[in-house]
Amino acid sequence: MIQLINITEEKLTTNILLALKKELAQLKKDFQPQESTKWISRKDTAKMLGVSFTTLANWNKKGVLTAYSIGTRVYYKLDEVNNALTPIAC
Repeated sequence: MIQLINITEEKLTTNILLALKKELAQLKKDFQPQESTKWISRKDTAKMLGVSFTTLANWNKKGVLTAYSIGTRVYYKLDEVNNALTPIAC
């Protein structure tokens, strides 16, 4: 049995609501919606990088790029392709 002394029902309700609002605000702040992945075809990837399908296949085997497939179609994540590019120090 819990007894509350010197607090009205209204004040208790208000305190509970304020605590809930604070928790919900923190959850909302912590929640970061995930960005949608941009997929590009093998053809577009080869065209973008100026290489052949054979070069893409070799890069897949070496782990330079990661290919994903659905059935017979091959796709790449655009951000992974961009991240695979490295600057050349001159």
